[in-house]
Amino acid sequence: MDKRELLAVARGEQNADIVLRNALLVNVFSGAVEATDIAIAGGKVAGIGQGYTGDAEIDLAGRYVAPGLIDAHVHIESSLCIPAQFARAVLPRGVTTVITDPHEIANVAGVEG
Repeated sequence: MDKRELLAVARGEQNADIVLRNALLVNVFSGAVEATDIAIAGGKVAGIGQGYTGDAEIDLAGRYVAPGLIDAHVHIESSLCIPAQFARAVLPRGVTTVITDPHEIANVAGVEG
């Protein structure tokens, strides 16, 4: 989907691929929670608000929606997990990005490790 098609969905001129109805959208900047619909097209959020139509619609029935969370400083090795296990633990809780500091590897393996 190109930008023109995405804009057409945002303006309500074209159906979204999916409309998530009755979402509770968390604004992580203000802390506000807004009851709204979310239009998705081409894998991107095309619009937020009422009045969107979609090829498919999902009623979230008041479930919360939030952007992916970023853990800005984590020592994965301190969790005693390998990265794949760590990802399986944090992804279901909304963490989609981590910035990892692997300094503890030297504490465990030594300078030669």
